[in-house]
Amino acid sequence: METDRNWKTKAFIVGGVIGALAGVGAAYLLVQQAERKGEPLRIGTGEGVRLGLLVLGLMRQVGRLGDREA
Repeated sequence: METDRNWKTKAFIVGGVIGALAGVGAAYLLVQQAERKGEPLRIGTGEGVRLGLLVLGLMRQVGRLGDREA
């Protein structure tokens, strides 16, 4: 039972670190793009919705990684 909890904990920690690094990387790219344009960062509603749908699609694909089809 202890090993069962151990791998789950490791999976959550690794997933959290990867997610945090991806988020910081995305923010860095957005800031760099805004600085090149010389404007403050502005994300509109449409862009936010598109980004949210992309993230949901990515999560769906990650969720399917464990599925095995014959």
